[in-house]
Amino acid sequence: MVGWQVGLVSLAYLGLLFAIAYYGDKRAESGRSLTQNPYIYTLSIAVFCTSWTFYGSVGRAATTGLDFLPIYIGPTLVFVVWSVIWVKIIRICKVNRITSIADFISSRYGKSAILGGLVTVIAVIGITPYISLQLKSIAESFTIIVDYSNPRGAGGEGIFAFDTTLVVALVLAMFSILFGTRHIDASEHHEGLVSAIAFESIVKLFAFLAVGFFVTFGLHDGFTDLFGKAEAAGLSHLFTVAHDRGYGQWMTMTLLSMAAIICLPRQFYITAVENADEQHLRKAVWLFPLYLLVINVFVLPIALTGAMAFAGQDANADMYMLTVPIRHDQGALALFAFIGGLSAATSMVIVAAIALSTMVCNNLVMPLLLRWKIVDAGEGSDLSMLLLTIRRASIVLILILGYGYFRFASESYSLVTIGLVSFAAAAQFAPAIIGGIFWKGATYRGALVGLSMGFLVWIYTLLLPSFAQSGWLPISFIQQGPWGISLLRPYALFGLEGFDHLSHALFWSMLANIGCYALVSLRFAAGTLERIQAALFVDVFLHTEGMRDSWTQDGSATVGDLEELVGRFVGKQRATSAFHTFARDQGVTLRRNQTADRALLNHVERLLAGAVGSATARVMVGSVVKGGIVGLDDMYQILDETSQAIQYSRMLEAKSNELEDTTKQLQAANERLKELDSLKDDFLSTISHELRTPLTSIRAFTEILSNEAGVTAQERRHFMAVIAKESERLTRLIDQILDLAKMEAGQLDWSMAGVDLRGAVDEALGAMDGLVKERAIRLEVDVPAHLPMVRADRDRLVQVVINLLSNAVKFCRSPGGLIQVRAAPAADGLLVSITDNGDGIRAEDRDRIFEKFHQLYRGSAAQPSGTGLGLAICRQIVSFFGGEIWVENRDGGGACFSFTLPYDRVQEVVGRVGAMT
Repeated sequence: MVGWQVGLVSLAYLGLLFAIAYYGDKRAESGRSLTQNPYIYTLSIAVFCTSWTFYGSVGRAATTGLDFLPIYIGPTLVFVVWSVIWVKIIRICKVNRITSIADFISSRYGKSAILGGLVTVIAVIGITPYISLQLKSIAESFTIIVDYSNPRGAGGEGIFAFDTTLVVALVLAMFSILFGTRHIDASEHHEGLVSAIAFESIVKLFAFLAVGFFVTFGLHDGFTDLFGKAEAAGLSHLFTVAHDRGYGQWMTMTLLSMAAIICLPRQFYITAVENADEQHLRKAVWLFPLYLLVINVFVLPIALTGAMAFAGQDANADMYMLTVPIRHDQGALALFAFIGGLSAATSMVIVAAIALSTMVCNNLVMPLLLRWKIVDAGEGSDLSMLLLTIRRASIVLILILGYGYFRFASESYSLVTIGLVSFAAAAQFAPAIIGGIFWKGATYRGALVGLSMGFLVWIYTLLLPSFAQSGWLPISFIQQGPWGISLLRPYALFGLEGFDHLSHALFWSMLANIGCYALVSLRFAAGTLERIQAALFVDVFLHTEGMRDSWTQDGSATVGDLEELVGRFVGKQRATSAFHTFARDQGVTLRRNQTADRALLNHVERLLAGAVGSATARVMVGSVVKGGIVGLDDMYQILDETSQAIQYSRMLEAKSNELEDTTKQLQAANERLKELDSLKDDFLSTISHELRTPLTSIRAFTEILSNEAGVTAQERRHFMAVIAKESERLTRLIDQILDLAKMEAGQLDWSMAGVDLRGAVDEALGAMDGLVKERAIRLEVDVPAHLPMVRADRDRLVQVVINLLSNAVKFCRSPGGLIQVRAAPAADGLLVSITDNGDGIRAEDRDRIFEKFHQLYRGSAAQPSGTGLGLAICRQIVSFFGGEIWVENRDGGGACFSFTLPYDRVQEVVGRVGAMT
């Protein structure tokens, strides 16, 4: 195909884009905006899909299989799972009149001009490789479409030779100037540009799909046929992740692409700054991932077809989008694909150049001109042309830098590799952005040190090695490290090996960035203005535009002064229009000699922020305010005093709340102590009675046996039996007290083993048999003989059953007492219940009866029998076994004490093994 024809078609296409942009701007000026549409907005976000997507993904798929997918998984995750971050960023940008990512970060951290300048430098250097990627793809695709016999050429023989890439760079610079710097817009919205980018997203999508359908259904009989042929050709390894890379690099690329969709200057600009309505994001969260899915459907089929068609040849896999149609004599399709690739590349270059030029102007050049007093805002000259000149010169410089990187270093890398270098640079903004909108404690110093360290590590581990591989630095820099220090090798820094180059660089740069950001922020307190901005950013949904901070006094400037100031930077006509709009919205009339109020001063600052950045805008407003400006030192002092007063008030309130809580706790503790004191008195009274009764009996009968000679043998045997019974009672009482003390101290010896519950229950019933018969109580026992074994201490388990039986006997009806003992399997153990037919237990006593010394009274003055320790001991034992104990009232009257016991798992395993053998 003749070169001038391709060039003419390309220029015609770029002219069409300019016409669309011009039409979009005219529609916006007439109030019929094209961008007030969620579909246009979503398609503009697709500027993410550059020549990397159009050419590089196919080239990567042809060499490493599915390794191209993480670049699109990351953005999909951000939009689908973490879209709230975009909602917050967009709201912040609208409220604070943010114009770029540098403006965003500098505004968050105290409107620092230094930080904005650093972000701009990082963005320009970091995005330069990405711009060179686009230039490289346009130059190579142009050469291929013109002269297929030299598919790897890029035109030109030397740095200063007339070559295709230089022409492309200059043409794109011209079109970027026409697209984005025709005038200074106070809102920094370029609706024509957004419309043109949306159109380009449609063109590149349809071009990609056209080649994909031709390859899949024209050259083959569908996906099944294509993949079958590829497998037969030995290309099945491309169906999976590259075996020598694993999923480690997948994770790295996914994280990088997640950061890139937020932190790339062009993505931030299009998604946040150019957003016309927050509601458009609702459609974008599913429509943009759908776009990514569709444009990647045919990546692998095209890659496989190209690999089969050019097997054994020295063909550039990145250019299969063009070479495959050309090989099959589809010149028109190849030209359409070339236009699609041109769309992908030009959209990125134009948006990136405009975004970066805005940053260079607002955050580098203008602050320096003001600081050096080269520009005086108080003069009557119109500065809008100066701003336009700075931005236009910046665009040319940025494109020349991209061309320089292409000539110096990009020849050693594929398109995807070049893109990943820029992704890693853009990722350095992520801590400052994400931390800034969620962490109020993040400070200017932390962001400055973190960004600086992360950027330096990126330069050392990625950028400088690219120059070494291109021959501009000695290769020993990579192989041996600088000055032969192996620990400083950029691909194995401090001896860290085993990572791919990208993962290695991301690890060290993020470690330095996030580490310094967090540590410095924690070490140094934020300034007053930083704290104000932090609150506005982190709590942006709690604030409105009318609630923004005001740092000027009422009556410090006139409307005419402010309108003249805005006119110098955005043009008099646009300034007048902006002031009329403000007056209409506020429902007021503005006169030139009228004193400006806070609302107007804040509005003027936001207007200027759209043209020169928020940090410079504050200086501009301060320069025109007459006598009423509050000095920063004074303002900081006032704010500090106010902040201290608020902080002191909050401390007093917190202390008051703490004292109130402490008082309530002390009152509760005092009530509990009174209750325990009462229980202690009752216990001492009860225990004294319990001890005195058997001791008195033992002493009396002992004296009788000692002094009465006329005691018969039968009487002597009876007295001895009473003494033995009372001695056992004493022993049992003392054992209860000692057992409970040992249990609570964890000093009791337990003999845990598999226990047959039926045998334990029978033993307890035997011990209680005499008492049950004496009280004429009817006993019903329903404990099956072949229940599963439980894990317990047999003697302690018998003690639990005896204590519960004693309790049931004590509170049964008399006469007509009935006690029921039941056991049954449950989910995780056996359930045992002992029920009486007494009066039951009040609801307020059901938890307290398991406490030490707590006893139930039967009647108003009756002294309770027992020590009040039996149920407390039961709870300690059952809890140690791993079970639970509780009490409920029966519907027909009486109390039901229940407890659970865990199964003996060892016995279950032994039983199963025995059954198997």
